[in-house]
Amino acid sequence: MSTNEPRDERADDQQSIIAEDVRTLHSMGYAQELLRRMSGFSNFAISFSIICILAGGITSFPLGLSSVGGASLGLGWPLGCVLSLCFALAMAQLASAFPTAGGLYHWASIVGGRGWGWVTAWFNLAGLITVLAAINVGAYQFTLSSLGPTFGLDATKIPPGTAMAAQAVGVLLVTISQAIFNHRGIKITTMLTDFSGYLIFVVTFVLIASLFFFAGHLDWSRLWTFSNFSGPRGGDVWPETSSTTRLFFLGLLLPAYTVTGFDASAHTSEETIDASRSVPRGILRAVFYSSVFGWLMVIAFVLAIPDMSAAAAQGANSFFGMMSAVLPTGLRIALYAGIVIAQYLCGLATVTSASRMTYAFARDGGLPFSASLKSVSQKHRTPAVAIWTVALLSVGFAVYTPVYSTITTVCTIFLYLSYGLPVGLGLLAFGRTWKTMGPWSIGSWYRVVAVVCVLGCAGLVYIGVQPPNDKALWIMLGVVVLTTLVWFGYERKSFAGPPSGVLSQERMVAIEKAEKVVGQAGA
Repeated sequence: MSTNEPRDERADDQQSIIAEDVRTLHSMGYAQELLRRMSGFSNFAISFSIICILAGGITSFPLGLSSVGGASLGLGWPLGCVLSLCFALAMAQLASAFPTAGGLYHWASIVGGRGWGWVTAWFNLAGLITVLAAINVGAYQFTLSSLGPTFGLDATKIPPGTAMAAQAVGVLLVTISQAIFNHRGIKITTMLTDFSGYLIFVVTFVLIASLFFFAGHLDWSRLWTFSNFSGPRGGDVWPETSSTTRLFFLGLLLPAYTVTGFDASAHTSEETIDASRSVPRGILRAVFYSSVFGWLMVIAFVLAIPDMSAAAAQGANSFFGMMSAVLPTGLRIALYAGIVIAQYLCGLATVTSASRMTYAFARDGGLPFSASLKSVSQKHRTPAVAIWTVALLSVGFAVYTPVYSTITTVCTIFLYLSYGLPVGLGLLAFGRTWKTMGPWSIGSWYRVVAVVCVLGCAGLVYIGVQPPNDKALWIMLGVVVLTTLVWFGYERKSFAGPPSGVLSQERMVAIEKAEKVVGQAGA
């Protein structure tokens, strides 16, 4: 009996914490429809899995190397990550105060009004759907280039038309499988993303150690040496220019794209135990560990490269050229296999994040077909329709814009706009209409961090629409114009926004009814 008592006490403590989570959710006007079982580690792991330095840090590595060479990684990476950390600090404070699914949308609505919330939701959804496309396109291309030769496939010899068709089919199959895992419940998704968290740490450590061990002479001065690798010198990753300053800022798209997606911790708030504390910690830890280990990883890349000029000239193949030149074949293939698995799980975690955002926005009537998109599977307690909608839309975008660099730029712009809006609105509301903080807070330092975020967001948007990614400008402007027309033409009169914190009797009855249904389904 004595051995069972501590376990029972822990179970009772957990149930009391969950009960407090549910009361907090009730105070914001929502029922506990999703299954709340994610631990603090699981909440961290889902953001860490989406950031996945083994995905963006590798597939977008040429964006840094082919700008100003080693300085882009040695100096540019930490600079970009400082900005990401500022966003993480500000978003953590908001997440602690307002722990709901679709976090950014709610934050903007609460501190800025329903119109700003509606715009934030659309930017965040656009960012999440396009980042899913970027992850899966990058994973497909990486798998083909890394493991293809082992099976006699040479990506360079496939005709362009056939290559694009094969990419579309490959991305479709990968995305469907990720949606199936998500559809079947948060338990299996959490198991996979928890595994992904450990896998990223292990593979990154082995990769870094292997490169340092097998590399020749280590020239540390590369990490602060500026070179002009624009045009053919950098494999035409960036257009020819004489400005190393411009190239350096273009290279910041590497850390900006890689260290993003940490809003996933907020989107899974309603499935996380002790959300007001676990979610902000999950956001910060995911960004911090990704920044540090990602920096060590790209430093290892730069130092292991035998010839910087020759590597940069390979453009998109610079990472594979470095790996082939430095590591033994067996070790290299084993690392490739681990990276491919991590990239797949990165996409799986992104489906989770995007579908929860879709569910939360539809729950308040913000999307077409909201009645279907907000529905929750009684068997699996997942937003099934939202999951499949997100998956298919991301495939459609990948087919429409198959160029990887453009996809990454578009998703980076939309995501950081959706981060910047609630953070900036929070700056205006801080100490005025927003006076009650959650249990996790940086206090008045929020104002300083928020100013950095707003300025950094503006800078990233400007950098992101420079050639050759000027197509991103037209996509962004198109979305801005469309959302403006829809808001003022229709949604301004019909969209009510999130419910008020004070529950009406009618709303409380609806909540109790919803929780009774999902409780019976769970049983």
